[in-house]
Amino acid sequence: MSAILIIEDNADLALGLRNNLEIEGHAVEVAPDGARGLERARQARPDLVILDLMLPRMDGTRVLRALREGGFDVPILILTARGEESDKVRGLRMGADDYVTKPFGLMELLARVEALLRRAGGRAAPAPQNQIVRFGDVEVRLGARTVFQRGRPVDLAPKEFDLLVALWRKRGTVVSRLELLRDVWLYSESAATRTVDTHIGELRRKLERDPSAPRYILTVRKAGYRLETRD
Repeated sequence: MSAILIIEDNADLALGLRNNLEIEGHAVEVAPDGARGLERARQARPDLVILDLMLPRMDGTRVLRALREGGFDVPILILTARGEESDKVRGLRMGADDYVTKPFGLMELLARVEALLRRAGGRAAPAPQNQIVRFGDVEVRLGARTVFQRGRPVDLAPKEFDLLVALWRKRGTVVSRLELLRDVWLYSESAATRTVDTHIGELRRKLERDPSAPRYILTVRKAGYRLETRD
């Protein structure tokens, strides 16, 4: 059984989510505003947080930033009525693991929750702390889950790091979006979205010298992506 915190001010929506998640076997707590949600997340340390962006007292982006800056590393799933790509990208940049745009299908949300929980709890044993991957001027320390570029640390969101490692494991070969969704997010075919493209864009922004003309994180038209590790 996993502990889930829902931070949502719409009482009807929160109740519906709580009931369905409890039916799935989870222990669920609801916080009706951002300030109380932040307090409960820090005190209860749940296994997953479902976070609305439009909240009273403290909006969801401020809650998300405060949690990540405070070292809170469990999965965070954003719920947002905002459809603009910039809002989704902003959330991912601040450390959200996934997002669902309202209105959403209940089964899709439950599937994403289960995928995030499996991913967080089902990783293989961590790589040795001294295992290092290099391409170009980028150094990836797998066991420590840290990335450096020209000797300086690069702040990657958890899913950005997982995506980079998934590409490296199949380096030199094309990896489809669906494969990446399955490997990194544990999604089924029906859940394929532009999540991969958004995260790829963020990796390029952070790791490529010229994100508009990438040398390492390459797009293969109509096929997927490939990590080029040779200069």
